[in-house]
Amino acid sequence: MVVKRPQVAVAVLVPVLVMFGIGLWGIDRGGMWRDEAVTFQVARRSLPQIWQLLHSVDAVHGLYYLLMHPVLALHPGEVALRVPSLCAAAATAGLIAALGARLARPRVGLWAGLLYAVTPMAGHFAQEGRSYALVAAGVAASTLLLARAVTADTDGNGRGDGDGCGDPEDEPVGRLARHARVVGWCAYGGVVAVTVLLHEFAVLILLAHAATLALARMTRRVWRDWACAAGAVLLVLLPLALISSGQAEQVAWLRPPGGGTVERLLRSFTGPTQLVLGPYLLLIALALRHPFTPPARRGELSLPTVALPLLLLPPAALIAVSRHWPLYDDRYVLYALAGAPLLAAAGAERLVLAARRVGLARSEADGLMRGVGGDPGPGLGLGPGSGAGANSGFGPGFGAWSGPEPGLVRGVRVPYAATLAGVLAITLAFVSQLPVLRQDRDPAHRPDNLAVVSAAAAQRMSPGDPVLFLPSLGRRSALAYPKGFHGTRDIALEEPAPVSGTLYGRETGPDELRRRLAGLDRVWVVAEPYALKSAWYPSDPTERVKVTVVGEEFVPQAEFVRKGSILRLYVRRAPMM
Repeated sequence: MVVKRPQVAVAVLVPVLVMFGIGLWGIDRGGMWRDEAVTFQVARRSLPQIWQLLHSVDAVHGLYYLLMHPVLALHPGEVALRVPSLCAAAATAGLIAALGARLARPRVGLWAGLLYAVTPMAGHFAQEGRSYALVAAGVAASTLLLARAVTADTDGNGRGDGDGCGDPEDEPVGRLARHARVVGWCAYGGVVAVTVLLHEFAVLILLAHAATLALARMTRRVWRDWACAAGAVLLVLLPLALISSGQAEQVAWLRPPGGGTVERLLRSFTGPTQLVLGPYLLLIALALRHPFTPPARRGELSLPTVALPLLLLPPAALIAVSRHWPLYDDRYVLYALAGAPLLAAAGAERLVLAARRVGLARSEADGLMRGVGGDPGPGLGLGPGSGAGANSGFGPGFGAWSGPEPGLVRGVRVPYAATLAGVLAITLAFVSQLPVLRQDRDPAHRPDNLAVVSAAAAQRMSPGDPVLFLPSLGRRSALAYPKGFHGTRDIALEEPAPVSGTLYGRETGPDELRRRLAGLDRVWVVAEPYALKSAWYPSDPTERVKVTVVGEEFVPQAEFVRKGSILRLYVRRAPMM
């Protein structure tokens, strides 16, 4: 099959535009949630302050904060916060399309890219001011670069055997071919290195790529070059892994995966509606049917050998580890989503080819029957160069076929008709998931909305009012939207967050806090819901003083509750008579 560059360009560009449009829809939700607020307030600090912070917390997101620093310096707003993720999601859709076009054909890439674009999970993280969409783009790019590097490696000497028949360097490899091979693997290693620095759990992509090479029965030279690139990535990752291991308390909130973890991830990858889930799984099964085997020729990549390990191995490995050391969350394996639309598109292509073979067989049978009943000459389609064995049944060499050209269906070429049918099916999937996508753009769909908390504070608090954040991370609403807390007094704060090198500031000691609270008749408490429950017992002594003094010496007078936050006014208890 001759693949024209315009076809590939269209197959890549259309998913990019669709993903960009879906991600742009509702990107200004009117509020940041807690994780986005961390990005917003950290990335706007000076570079020395960001560097100081990373020594104590959030080292795993350090590179992302540094990348966001110039973005928010240009325009510190919520849309600007999310635009890099939007662009990364659009790039991911295009990269998936390019990968499908390279490993199969342009329409497979088009379908895969569009399927990714209309998946609610992809749209969700396209509007998230965190690193996960960028990581997904890095993984998709590295997988495409892997395919290119393998091609350059296997074509470098015209054979690509490298199986111990001599040192590959002694083979008559052209200088340009050798240069292309080195550049290909350096590009692959560089992109993977940047990706794992954006989030270290992306290192599991090396496991998926190793499985791909094994399924494709790659040569020793390919394994050697890949191992060099992977080893360089691990060396780059090692300092970050050592630092972040000392900050493990940041993921202490994670729990071991439960029984519904796999099903929830499956629905996130394929689509939560039953109307989409069933056909999606059927197409994936078709892609892996017949049965799934490595490529016929050693060293060739096929779409299943690339997509299946990408889809399965990173989530499976992280879930397995998390049963003993909880580290799993769906967003940490967002990049594995790319494997699902690639497999589904491959299954759709197999379905189209099967339908074409059936149609061709019927056409030949009809031609034979006409030949028997009338003119037995050219209408048989058995002349030289005709028939399915000679020309796939689609082209000028099909013989003197007297009816419609087999490559046409009512005047529309079958390849384009099949492509449009696939696009129509994806459009129907998008329409069926519109309620899910619409709900995702509601700020209430996020764990919290700090803009609402700040607005409530602005309505209810007066300049000079004392405020207590319980626990200290409740201060994130004031850091993200300081206007709502303008003029109030942060009773527990000793040193602001940017200066102290912490996320939420350094608070005063328990004795000093008790003294400050003793002089107050009223205090506003901005609290996490769990912090106001009697079962909560904080390990930090300053937090314990907050709970004890407020609970024993004050009573609530007014309250404003929103998902994830409680704003409550306490007044001092009347003295006992």
